[in-house]
Amino acid sequence: RERMYRLLDLYAQGYDQEFPVVCMDEKSKQLIIDIRGTLALKPGSPSKYDYEYKRNGTRNIFVAVEPLAGKRTMKVTGTRKKSDFAHFVKELVDDDYPQAQKIKLVLDNLNTHFPSSFYETFSKQEADRILDRIEFYYTPKHGSWLNMAEIEINMMDRQCLARRIGEAEKLETEINCWSRKRNEAKKKIQWSFTRQDADHKLFKHYVA
Repeated sequence: RERMYRLLDLYAQGYDQEFPVVCMDEKSKQLIIDIRGTLALKPGSPSKYDYEYKRNGTRNIFVAVEPLAGKRTMKVTGTRKKSDFAHFVKELVDDDYPQAQKIKLVLDNLNTHFPSSFYETFSKQEADRILDRIEFYYTPKHGSWLNMAEIEINMMDRQCLARRIGEAEKLETEINCWSRKRNEAKKKIQWSFTRQDADHKLFKHYVA
């Protein structure tokens, strides 16, 4: 409950460019190659594909979204190791938010999402520098729905990934194109679930 309250209080704050609220999560995508090809979409007839396919490995997709600014950053990686996470956050700090005093980063409890990942990846001096620019906000266990990055991933699944993609390069191109269009349109996320809503709907599950 304390973690939920901390997140909901964070979401209730106004936009602050110096202290941006950034929600982050990952998604795994199976690469699938059509063996027989597809029949193209025609007026009055949807596209068709054969049930046979070939697996071509998987890719991890990092998603970081700033709901109040309508800004998102995405990266496709071959693995989802601690070093991948550490490098992605470093890029957020140095490339996407160089002027921010501190990034308020919302995460779930995946074992890579902790300060130790930075010390295992970078020198102590570099890890300290990056972590000094980050303030972590963790969702409750079994409460990852409180991370707005899941909303962005759901939109990505529906609008971009709901089809077979067989090559990593194609996947990266499609995701970059989709995210760029959403950034240009400044697509924001309007969060409406408040601390009062939580107390009204979930109080029966609270532990004294």
